[in-house]
Amino acid sequence: MKKVFNFVLLAASMTAGVAVTAQANQLDDLLKQVKADRISEAKLDKQREAEFLSARADKQALLNKAKAMLKSEQNRNTRLTKEYAANEITLAQKEVELDNAKGTLGEMFGVSRAAAADAYGQISTSIVSAQYPGRGEVLDRIANSKEIPSLPDLEELWFALQTEMTESGKVAKFDVEVTNLDGTRSTETVTRVGTFNLVSDNGFLTYNDGLGQVQPLPKQPAGYISGTASSFFNTTSGYAPLYLDPSRGAILALETRKRTLMEFYHQGEQVGYAITVLLIVGLLIAIERMIVLGATGAKIKAQEKNLSQPNENNPLGRLLKVYQENKDSDVETLELKLDEAILRETPTIDRGVNLIKMFAAIAPLMGLLGTVIGMIMTFQTITLFGTGDPKLMAGNISLALVTTALGLIAALPLILVHSIVAGKSKAVLHKLDEQSAGLIAAIAEKESK
Repeated sequence: MKKVFNFVLLAASMTAGVAVTAQANQLDDLLKQVKADRISEAKLDKQREAEFLSARADKQALLNKAKAMLKSEQNRNTRLTKEYAANEITLAQKEVELDNAKGTLGEMFGVSRAAAADAYGQISTSIVSAQYPGRGEVLDRIANSKEIPSLPDLEELWFALQTEMTESGKVAKFDVEVTNLDGTRSTETVTRVGTFNLVSDNGFLTYNDGLGQVQPLPKQPAGYISGTASSFFNTTSGYAPLYLDPSRGAILALETRKRTLMEFYHQGEQVGYAITVLLIVGLLIAIERMIVLGATGAKIKAQEKNLSQPNENNPLGRLLKVYQENKDSDVETLELKLDEAILRETPTIDRGVNLIKMFAAIAPLMGLLGTVIGMIMTFQTITLFGTGDPKLMAGNISLALVTTALGLIAALPLILVHSIVAGKSKAVLHKLDEQSAGLIAAIAEKESK
């Protein structure tokens, strides 16, 4: 490659020389220039050759050094392999000597490690650890240790079991950091009831053993259960009722997942809301009727004490006025007039009574409508998703059952108030019929004489 390059340079130089010769017409100058270029190229080649030989010597030195290091490491590997094999033999011998030295103590140490493992599983999840944190660390170390437990370790195991046993029979009040549901933390005073419950003024608390935190329940159980927690917390002496959870929080967690009556009610959705409207309207009509009929009955009783002076603010007074206006008529005419007066009073007295009865009949039918809708939605869910997950069908089944219950719940009080209102209206009409018959009988007696 260098020769080709030199030849090209030479050719270029000759070309340049020809050009110079053409210009200067001096061949001696061209010959001198070519010789000078040849000398400089020779020097450059010698310099490059010297650099290459120097680099080659350095590479050989590095190669020799690497070979020496490789041989040293191989020797070291051989030596360490022999030492490892010797150590394995020594370790096996020492283990045999250790087993012989332990004798029957080995079983005791095995029992202690098993006891530490069992105690760790119980103590780490116990609510007593909320008051005395860090008890499980020593037990975990003893249970997972491959060495013989020392006397202090055995004492720690004994103290942990004794503390759990002693605290399980105590009711203790202490301050602890509570992690709220929104992530904030606050120091509160809580009461620990043995190993069963943690309670505060706000209800039941739970101990998260994974995080080592005391947390409030996502939702308190039913009022009759959570109410005992607050009253028990505020009790300073004597006895107070409290619901205990012997399952270390499992039953309490199930209680929090139970739906309240309001949650059941909202599962009825639109049909349940419509039934509620019927119930409210029916009860309002019944209340209005009972007030009006009660006032009318009181006015009639007051009118019965003064039959000679009829007052038009009550049906009996208006009936007596008709009698006074037609008392000179014959019995048949007077009877017709009084019957006409009673018929005029009847719509006012019976107003709304049949409407309450109609609402009482419609409410169960609307509940049945909700049941049918819920079952249709349930079958549609089964068609789309199958029956693998019952939770997918639970909402529609709840709709079917809740609407039926709401219909019956609405019908029962409506039937009751209907019977009460109907009885009051019949009593007023009966009083009017009774007075009308008495007035007619009095006229007939006069005519017979």
